[in-house]
Amino acid sequence: MIDLHSHTVESDGTYTPAELVEAAAGMGLEALGITDHDTFAGFEQALPPARERGLDLVCGIELSTRAAFGRGQKTVHVLAYFLSGGPADGFRSWVARLLASRRERNVRLIRSLNEHGIEISLGEVEALGRTLTGRPHFARVLMNKGYVGSTEEAFRRYLAESAPSFVERDSPSIGDAIREVAAGGGISVIAHPVRLGFRRHEEEERFIAALVEKGLRGIEVWHSDHSAADMARYFALAEKLHLLRTGGTDFHGGNKPGLRLGTGRDGSMSIPRSVLDELREQAPVVR
Repeated sequence: MIDLHSHTVESDGTYTPAELVEAAAGMGLEALGITDHDTFAGFEQALPPARERGLDLVCGIELSTRAAFGRGQKTVHVLAYFLSGGPADGFRSWVARLLASRRERNVRLIRSLNEHGIEISLGEVEALGRTLTGRPHFARVLMNKGYVGSTEEAFRRYLAESAPSFVERDSPSIGDAIREVAAGGGISVIAHPVRLGFRRHEEEERFIAALVEKGLRGIEVWHSDHSAADMARYFALAEKLHLLRTGGTDFHGGNKPGLRLGTGRDGSMSIPRSVLDELREQAPVVR
């Protein structure tokens, strides 16, 4: 059994890289993918303890991108896996620019929250965010300071796209992200496709097929947000569109309570090792 989608404290999880490795090894996982948002820091810190525990550690990253849809845009999360050597230097430089853009958004979000009567500073949030500071860290500060009673309330009132104080981040287009991943030696995968929110399966299929034309290589079939029917649909769609299949729990520790590493919310998820073997067979050769 494997889990190819997890997060550490280096992005928006609550486990340190060493704690995540220990949890994965302790439950008998054969392989673990660390896919922190916009950073490889968690993966790199997890390498030594993973080697000690004999855990197959997979290098990944999760990217927030934007894609045109109708007259508007959709936010699409893309997972990138680097399976035949680490990411190329050019890709690392591109990710560094994403981090700089994220921090600039955070400065503007602090200003917006202040204008809405919230006394909060960037230093307070970055103290929690470590390598990467995102909206979950803003939510925790809002809770700690008594402005809200839960993460859900923090997003609903202040941080979600529908909130009056929300500030848009300058995310890359999905086409640019797919090209950068390929140039960096990686495989691009659409993450938790059910979150795209399509009401009609035909619309969803057309949207994903358009991404395949841009160079998308895989789709996350197994995910903790996917029902059994969702997983069956995405499994079949992968075959139809000639996409690689991936999967993972999207484990965040305490930031997603009730979610178990490797097995999901109800303990029924089980991703076979063959999924990773096929990904490695199709991985670009880094020269």
